[in-house]
Amino acid sequence: MTLQAVSIAAHDGRSRLRPVLALMLGIVLMMAQASLALARSAPESFAELAEKVSPAVVNITTSTTIEGHTGINPMVPEGSPFEDFFRDFMAPEGERPPRRSQALGSGFVISSDGYIVTNNHVIEKADEIEVELFSGETLEAEVVGTDPTTDIALLKVTSDAPLAFVPFGDSDLMRVGDWVMAMGNPLGQGFSVSAGIVSARGRALSGSYDDYIQTDAAINRGNSGGPLFNMEGQVVGVNTAILSPNGGSIGIGFAMSSTVVTSVVDQLKQFGETRRGWLGVRIQDVSDEMAEALGLEVARGAMVSDVPNGPAREAGMETGDVIMTFDGRDVEDTRGLVRQVGNTAVGKSVPVVVFRDGKTRTLNVTLGRRETAEAAVPAAARPDTAPQTREMMGMTLAPLSDELRSQLDLDAGAEGLVVTEIDETAEAYDKGLRAGDLITEAGQRKVTTIAELDERIEEAREAGRRSLLLLVRRQGEPRFVALSVDG
Repeated sequence: MTLQAVSIAAHDGRSRLRPVLALMLGIVLMMAQASLALARSAPESFAELAEKVSPAVVNITTSTTIEGHTGINPMVPEGSPFEDFFRDFMAPEGERPPRRSQALGSGFVISSDGYIVTNNHVIEKADEIEVELFSGETLEAEVVGTDPTTDIALLKVTSDAPLAFVPFGDSDLMRVGDWVMAMGNPLGQGFSVSAGIVSARGRALSGSYDDYIQTDAAINRGNSGGPLFNMEGQVVGVNTAILSPNGGSIGIGFAMSSTVVTSVVDQLKQFGETRRGWLGVRIQDVSDEMAEALGLEVARGAMVSDVPNGPAREAGMETGDVIMTFDGRDVEDTRGLVRQVGNTAVGKSVPVVVFRDGKTRTLNVTLGRRETAEAAVPAAARPDTAPQTREMMGMTLAPLSDELRSQLDLDAGAEGLVVTEIDETAEAYDKGLRAGDLITEAGQRKVTTIAELDERIEEAREAGRRSLLLLVRRQGEPRFVALSVDG
């Protein structure tokens, strides 16, 4: 066979092979797409999952004694048909006897020895708590501990036989669009199942430690304290609240995430109360303008606006520091830092990286306990400066004098520049400054005179910065504001 013949044969073989390869590739792609579609499609049924987890879900009934009170008996004419009615149903001299009130809720068993999780508002102020198991058996429950901050409560029941229970899952792994199933006792109708998807994550409703999963699974009154399951039968949330104009489900329900709940439950089981870490600082988010004024490349972290007596001050933290990382984890904003600190053990020494004067430095802070922390406000007396008023940056400023200190009801140790008037068309007004505010720092250094503020403004301009960071206090509450120094 000649070289040309071999070449033709090889080419012919490759030609016949191409359709086969194309077919195989097509089959592989079709299988991959089918597998992906199957993974994302709705379950054929929730029946097996419901059957699997139902024995661990409980109905909760609470009884509360409402004390009697002295009322005023209505005056009715003698011989009136209402006379007998009020004599029978109203106590003598208007004294109404105590009465019993009942409430319903849900919960779930987390261990075979009878620990049960529910909402704090379900059992709050209850005299008696009765738990109904899926089998119909009822057990008396005792409160192990509660945490009103996250609305979580831990109960304990005693049973002759081990109880069915469900494990917690990792709510951080849940994605928007994932399927979830809720169980509970809606409107007192008994064990009930509803299903939906994760509508949103990281919702905050009212508290510092909020981390709610939003779901469109039907949640109604009575579902409070019940579990929200992933498709593996793990609890990823505790159903807690609904958003509704009429009291019924409109597809906006909230479940406290399991990452928060597990930490709370562990502490309630161990101590009967929560013991959250406490850093001892007041903080605020870093805006783009504040970042520019500080020389930060990205507006992230938590700006320290005050450092009262506490763990942070003992570690050397200062007002104006920007907390960039806490215990090895990046800090994106104040809400994230509050949660990180609260979930860290009391007494633990943690590295905290702060940005100060254009550089980062690491401080080792031994955390205190938030529940027992007492606020402390630093005070350092300074001699008064002779009054001098100046209009600048859209404000009329005056050094703090005894007279102004008295008018503003400030502590003897307060110092700074008082905003006596403000132009409502100025940037300062738009940024929230008002007459009566006290400017205590500019460019992260204390200011007590107009001349010192002039110096800070000039320094910012010479450094090529467009904004100057001011620390402003109003009724003792501090916050940072970045104002333009252009012009």
